[in-house]
Amino acid sequence: METKIFLNLPVKDLNRAISFFNKLGFSTNPKFSNEKGACIVIGSNIHVMLLVEEFYQTFTDKQICDSSKASEVLISISLDTRTQVDEMMEKAVKAGGTDYRRKQDFEWMYQRTFLDPDGHHWEIFFMDESQFPDQM
Repeated sequence: METKIFLNLPVKDLNRAISFFNKLGFSTNPKFSNEKGACIVIGSNIHVMLLVEEFYQTFTDKQICDSSKASEVLISISLDTRTQVDEMMEKAVKAGGTDYRRKQDFEWMYQRTFLDPDGHHWEIFFMDESQFPDQM
């Protein structure tokens, strides 16, 4: 069996969160979704579990991070082209996300950053590994 990644994120409004990620082009797996959470398919082995805060809290004794004030995680997704990065950024903002930081262009890597409606930090990037500098 291949290893799969399930990233779990607390959300305030499940329907809003599902709609946001669907508008970015990611599907929802109904098998792992109900009124407490939804499984968003990022890739064949990468999934984001959007869990309403009350349900998320049942998995931890720690306080849920207020993502409007503190950074909890940086989630990065690679895309195939710079154009796809810009297109996803436009979709994210149109769907209710926030253009969070100015774009970064290192020639070998191009990156944009948005916050989803719950304030989670997403970095989308294109990287041409053949152009990676010998020394950083």
